[in-house]
Amino acid sequence: MSATPVIDGVTVGTIGHWIDGRRVAGAPDGTLPVFDPATGAVAAQVALASGADLEAAVASSRAAFDSWRHSSIATRTKVMFAYREILSERRELLAAVITAQHGKVLSDAVGEVGRGLEVVEFACGVGELLKGTHNEQVSTDVDVWTVRQPVGPSVGITPFNFPAMVPLWMLPVAIACGNTFILKPSERDPGASVLLAEW
Repeated sequence: MSATPVIDGVTVGTIGHWIDGRRVAGAPDGTLPVFDPATGAVAAQVALASGADLEAAVASSRAAFDSWRHSSIATRTKVMFAYREILSERRELLAAVITAQHGKVLSDAVGEVGRGLEVVEFACGVGELLKGTHNEQVSTDVDVWTVRQPVGPSVGITPFNFPAMVPLWMLPVAIACGNTFILKPSERDPGASVLLAEW
């Protein structure tokens, strides 16, 4: 895929937010331009978040955490394998969006997505790392257990220079470990993050 993909709300139009499994428009009176680095022209607008948008994102993440934290490791692993397949199938599209908004050459953008996919693959096997331990008699009549538990809604604030790789360093591991995740991408190239959330 060499041409810039035209995806309303991702590469053209107004790029909103993804909250509670759906697109949210954002603050009605606040946008910033997203430039096409190849031409310098404004390609899209990104909606700024209002305080209400932020509160909605946190509330949604908190509500989802209450059930997600109790999902089995097998369920979480299944979700990660499905996510890996989606990203693998759509790697070229995601890379084209990165190229359109960031300006990386396509081969670098494909490499970035590949490095992010490596972390998704790691998250597919995180169940092995979530095992606890038990040690008897570490001291007189003292046994020790370690239990790894989800910590809650997590937040990632990512830079503009790796719009897919850095979010993919955070999001899959947080989700696989039973947490929920709020991503605040760079306003310069938010399209890749929108796709990562929607997929």
